[in-house]
Amino acid sequence: MTASAEARETALIAAQAAADKLATDVSILDVSDRLAITDAFVLASAPNERQVQSIVDEVEERLREHGIKPVRREGVAESRWVLLDFVDVVVHVQHAEERAYYALERLWKDCPTIPFTDSAAAGAGASAGDAASGSADEETTGR
Repeated sequence: MTASAEARETALIAAQAAADKLATDVSILDVSDRLAITDAFVLASAPNERQVQSIVDEVEERLREHGIKPVRREGVAESRWVLLDFVDVVVHVQHAEERAYYALERLWKDCPTIPFTDSAAAGAGASAGDAASGSADEETTGR
């Protein structure tokens, strides 16, 4: 059994929201074969508590725009490891130190990943290439 299409879509929205707030090491694990209570984990890191909270806020806001609200929030007061439970998807936003210490990827290494590519980073790469080719055009045409 693999994660439902709805869970995959929710996880991808959450992952992109985290990436948009500069989360690092964003990944999605399909835990549906191992856990009956959820289909996917979204994992994201941040270097400080303020950024952890910013990522959490953005994930909640973005999913709320899609009519998805968390049924539980844990760890918000400390902002070291915040867990957002959206039933089919559980989002873990961790301080980089907690991410290294608890190593959730290692614990769930038997689970497949759901591919995620940060669309903003992919777009920035294309824009940089366009800008570089634009400047080359300016040199050759004199404009």
